[in-house]
Amino acid sequence: MPRILIVAPSWIGDALLAQPLLRRLHDKLGRVTIDALAPTWCGPLLERMPEIAEVIASPFAHGELKLRERWKLGRELAGRNYDHAIVLPNSFKSALIPFFANIALRTGYSGELRYGLLNLVHKLDTEKLPLMAERYAQLAEKPGAELPRPLPQVRLQVDPVNTARTTARLALDRSRPIAAFCPGAEYGPAKRWPARHFAALARELEKRGYAVWLIGSGKDAELGEDIRAQSDGACSNLCGQTELATAVDLLACARLVVSNDSGLMHVAAALGKPLIALYGSSSAAHTPPLSSQAGIARIVKLDIDCSPCFERACPLGHFKCMNDLAPARVLAEIDALVEQAGADGE
Repeated sequence: MPRILIVAPSWIGDALLAQPLLRRLHDKLGRVTIDALAPTWCGPLLERMPEIAEVIASPFAHGELKLRERWKLGRELAGRNYDHAIVLPNSFKSALIPFFANIALRTGYSGELRYGLLNLVHKLDTEKLPLMAERYAQLAEKPGAELPRPLPQVRLQVDPVNTARTTARLALDRSRPIAAFCPGAEYGPAKRWPARHFAALARELEKRGYAVWLIGSGKDAELGEDIRAQSDGACSNLCGQTELATAVDLLACARLVVSNDSGLMHVAAALGKPLIALYGSSSAAHTPPLSSQAGIARIVKLDIDCSPCFERACPLGHFKCMNDLAPARVLAEIDALVEQAGADGE
C-alpha cells in the first residue's frame, strides 16, 4: 500500500482547500495511507478529514527555519518509509523535512530555489488554475496534465457526542433554528464586516426566530462582545469558549452561517451549510468557499474600484468595501438562500 506524506499549509482555510487533492489521491490509488505534517492549529481540521490516517504535529511557527530541528524531524519520519511527499506551501523551508526524510518522490511547485529538495516539480499556470483548491489538486497529476473537473467536494466529519457536551456546557438553546456568525478574520481587519453590521443583522434574525451564535477564537472574544452588546443581547458570544474542533461541531448545528472570508468560512462550506460569505479586501476568484460551486454558498461583495486590495487594513482609510455593505443587502441574500434551500428540499 502506498504511503504518502502531505506537508500541509499553515492557514486553516488553505488546509481545507487541500481536501480535494486528498480525495483525488484516494480515487486514483485505491488503497493508500495519507498522513499530514501540519501546524498544531490546523491539526483538528485535518483529523476530521476521512482521507487522513494520521496528523503529525509540526512544531515550527510561521517563518521559523530551525534547520537542525527540521533535520531531526526529517530523520524521525524516515523510519515511516513514505513513498511520496507532496509539499503544499511554496516556501523553501517547507520542502526540507521530506528531503531530510529521504522520501524518494517529492512533489511541489517550483519556487524559492527548491530544485533538488523537490524532484517532481510543477510549474504553476495561474490563469489555468485560478483557484487555490485547483492548484493543490493539480499536484495529484503528472506535471502538465489536465486537471479533472469538477473538484471533489470537501467534507468534514462531525462528532455529535462532542456537540452535545459542548452545547450542554455552554447552556445553548437548540430548540430554535441557529444562525452562526463568524466575525473574525486572522489576516486582518480589512476582511472583517463591521461589528455594528453584524449586530444589526443579529437583531433582525432574532425577530425571525433564530438563535444567533458568534463563533471564533480567543482573539475574536472582544469583537464578539462588542457585537453582542450592540445587538442588545440578540446573540450569544461563544468566541474563545471553544477549541477549533468544537467550533466545527457547533457550526454543524447551524441552519445558516454568515462569515467573513476566513478559515471558519471554509469550515462552514465543508460542512455543507447554507453560507453567506462576505468579501472586502480579498478575492473570491482565488479562495471562494467551494460549496459556492454547488449553489449552497452565496458570495456577497461590493465591486468598488479599490477592491480587492489584499491589504490587512484599508490603505485609503474609508473601508467602503465593508462599511457600505449594508445589513439589508445581506439579509436579502439570506432570504434568497433560504428560499433556494427550501426549493431544494433541504
